[in-house]
Amino acid sequence: MTARRAARRYALLVFLFWVPTGLFLATKVLLMLDRGLSLAEAGTVALVFSLTVAGLELPTGGLADVIGRRAVLAASAVLGVCGLGLLAFADGFWLFVASAVVRGASRALSSGPDQAWYVDTVHATDGPDAPLTAGLARGEAASSVGLALGTLAGGVLPLLGGLGPVPALAVPVLVAAAIEVVRLLVTLFGMPEPPHVRPSLAGVLRGVPSTVATGLRLSVRDAALTRLLVAGGFAGCALAAIELLTPGWLASLVGGATRGATTYATVAALGFVASAVGSLLGPWVEARLGSPVRAGVAGIAVGAVALLGVAVTGPALGVPAVAVAYVLLFVGMGVTAGPQASVLHGRVSPGERATIVSVQSLFLQAAGAVGALAFGWLATAWGPAPGFGAAGLALVAAAVLISRIRLTPRIAPAVDRIAVGSTAGQVDLSGDWDSPATNAGIAADFERST
Repeated sequence: MTARRAARRYALLVFLFWVPTGLFLATKVLLMLDRGLSLAEAGTVALVFSLTVAGLELPTGGLADVIGRRAVLAASAVLGVCGLGLLAFADGFWLFVASAVVRGASRALSSGPDQAWYVDTVHATDGPDAPLTAGLARGEAASSVGLALGTLAGGVLPLLGGLGPVPALAVPVLVAAAIEVVRLLVTLFGMPEPPHVRPSLAGVLRGVPSTVATGLRLSVRDAALTRLLVAGGFAGCALAAIELLTPGWLASLVGGATRGATTYATVAALGFVASAVGSLLGPWVEARLGSPVRAGVAGIAVGAVALLGVAVTGPALGVPAVAVAYVLLFVGMGVTAGPQASVLHGRVSPGERATIVSVQSLFLQAAGAVGALAFGWLATAWGPAPGFGAAGLALVAAAVLISRIRLTPRIAPAVDRIAVGSTAGQVDLSGDWDSPATNAGIAADFERST
C-alpha cells in the first residue's frame, strides 16, 4: 500500500460513506410521513439520531485508536446496512426510532477512523514528514461528490416506481443499504493496517476511557489544537445558520414554498459541487501561500466576504446574490478543509488520532446547534439578512483564530499504537511556538451534520 494508493482508497471509502446519506436525504422524512408518522414524530426521530451520534462520538473515536481503524469501520458499515434496512421497512414510530439509533451508531463509528487510517498509512510508508494535504483534500472532495450524486439519484429513483413490495419512497434507502455492503467489502479486503498491538478485551475496556481522556487533555493543552477547535466552532455556527436560513429566504424571494424548495435543491447541489472544487484547489492554494495556516485563513475569508456581501446585497439582487454567496462559501470552506486537516494530524500521534477527530466532530455539532438556535432567533426578529451578516462575522472570528496558530516542527514521533493505557499518545508541548514549520497538521474540517 503506497501513499498514492492509500489516498485513492481513502477517497473511495469516504465516497461510499456519503453516497448513501445523499440517497435517502430527500425521501427520509417523506417516507416517515407516508408510513403514518406526524411531522413532530419525524422530528423526534431526527433528534434521536443526532443524540446518538453525539453520545457515541468520543467512545467510538477512542475505540478506533485502541483496537484499530478497520474493525471500527467494518462495524460502521454493518450497522449502516441494518439501520437502513430498518428504515426501509419500518411501519411504526418505534421502529423508526430503532433505525435512528442504529444509523447514529454507524455514523459515530465512521467519524475519524478512515482519515486516521490514511494518515497512519502514509506515515508508515513515507515517513512522519510526508505531505498529507493533497490526499486529505481528495477525501473532502469525494465526500462532496458522493453527497451530490447521491442526492440527485435519490430524487430520481422514486420517479421510476417501486420494486415489487418495496414502495417507491423506500427504493433509495435500499440502494443506500446495498452501497453500505460495498463499503464493508472495501473495508475488509482493501484496507490493510500498519502493524499494532492487538489488546485483550480487558485492555480495550481500560484503554478506551484512557485514550479519550488523553485526547481531551491534548485538545485543551495544545494551543494550536485549541485555537483550531474554537475556530471550527465559529465556522460550524455559520454553516448551521446558512442551512437554516437559506431555504426560507429563497422561498420568500421566489414567491412560494414549492418554487423555493426546487430553487434550494438546485443551489444545494451547486454547493456540493463547489465544495468538491474548493477541496481540490486546497493543495494548490497551500503551495502558493506557503503554509496550511495561510490557506485555511484564505478559504474562510472567502466565505466570510460572501456572507457579508449577501447580507448587504441579497434583498436588492435576489436569488442570484444568494446563490453566488452560497457557492463561494462552499468553495472557500472546501479550500480550507485539506490544509486544516493536515495541520491537525501533525499535532497528534497515532495513539489519539481518531479521538481528536471525534472531539472536533462533537465540538462542531454542539456549536452548530447553538448557532442554529441563536441565528434562527436573530432571523426571526430581524429577518434573514442580519442572520447572514452574523454568520459572516462568525467566519471572520474563525479566520482570526486560525491566523494566530503558530506551527512548530514535529515534536512527537509518529509511533505505532502500543500497549493500551500507556502514555505513548501524549505530546511534548515544549518548544518554540513562534517557529514556522511545513510539516504540521490541524483538525479535520467541517463535517456535515445533516
